[in-house]
Amino acid sequence: MTAYFILMDNESFKITSNNYMSQKRLAVKLNAKGEHSVVKGHPWVFSNSIVKINDDATTGDVAIIFSKNKNKVIALGLYDADSPIRIKIIHHAQYKAEINSEFFRNKIELAKTKRTELLKTNTNSYRLIFGENDGFPGLIADVYANVLVVKLYSEIWLPYLDTILQSLQKISKAKTIILRLSRGLQNSKDHNLIDGQVVFGELQDEVVEFVEHSVKFSANVIKGHKTGYFLDHRANRKRVGEFSKDKTVLDVFSYAGGFSVHALANGAKEVTSLDISKQALDLAIENGKLNDYSGTHNTIAGDAFVEMKKMIQENKVFHVVVIDPPSFAKQQSDIELAKKKYAQLADLGAKLTAKKGLLVLASCSSRVTAQSFFDLNQRVLNEQTRLFETVLKTQHDSDHPIAFPEGAYLKCGYYRFLE
Repeated sequence: MTAYFILMDNESFKITSNNYMSQKRLAVKLNAKGEHSVVKGHPWVFSNSIVKINDDATTGDVAIIFSKNKNKVIALGLYDADSPIRIKIIHHAQYKAEINSEFFRNKIELAKTKRTELLKTNTNSYRLIFGENDGFPGLIADVYANVLVVKLYSEIWLPYLDTILQSLQKISKAKTIILRLSRGLQNSKDHNLIDGQVVFGELQDEVVEFVEHSVKFSANVIKGHKTGYFLDHRANRKRVGEFSKDKTVLDVFSYAGGFSVHALANGAKEVTSLDISKQALDLAIENGKLNDYSGTHNTIAGDAFVEMKKMIQENKVFHVVVIDPPSFAKQQSDIELAKKKYAQLADLGAKLTAKKGLLVLASCSSRVTAQSFFDLNQRVLNEQTRLFETVLKTQHDSDHPIAFPEGAYLKCGYYRFLE
């Protein structure tokens, strides 16, 4: 396979590789189940759905998927030799398309248009490309002020990266582009890319400041999780902030203090950030200091389940409790254990929520459906001796559009205790 590498100067970038026009075109036919899934708009074709394909297919080749009976093109995708999801769909054939620079530029422009309303607010951080949901399976692009961070999860994009980065830069108007790589890509020997590499412009500091709904934050775009921050909860953070004026707030699994900082910036009396990572809590403190606030910001470093039980034993309660854990279901076999953990957190959270207080419960486990999660919360809270009402149920912010069932991973419930 061709090795890919980046040449750059202060004004431009270039990824030297095979021209993507030289990638092979593969004729593909699927079984009935696979074809039905693609026709319905699903972006994944698993290897066991393929009944006919070229023998010499390699990663990055364009897969032209034909219907089984009518020999009509139903979709275009990119072939991935190393994944059970053998073809990632990039175009469902409502109209004819040619895979070229204009094709990718048009898709990025469409994605930017979907973020128009968000960018009318005092916000300069957003997800420009949300993987499959924007037609770029295995590729994420997040903007933090003038810095664009592109994260790759699949080698299918290597032949096309040059033209995609150019369009991303022009459309986002980013002054700097950082390339982040998944662990699999970091370990691959089929390219010379480096995780955290500056591929366009200059980066003065790996910690970049940005604004969401008038509240200031920072992200480490080189070493931070994912692209440096979690943008999907933006609307929920704003909402929690609005609930927090003159209140005491507990932010569990706080990471860099997203909910905590919005609460402080909106006049919370006292905020406690709880996370197992001391480094994350330090970042939460620093993010808080970027804003003006008069309340107190406390931090607790420790296991959330253990520390919450300690607080219950000490009879501590808070006006607002937010519990936003990491994904508990990395694979199908984890689902039942994940549900048990969510139930335990809902129970602990209820015990820590003051009279007439607000409990906010979130999940980012895509394998636990929204309906299952909300039903679970309802069951656990019904077992409490206190009356409550469900105030709101939310999903991703608007820069995380959902185009297929598995694309909907985030869910958040707001529960108000009536006594």
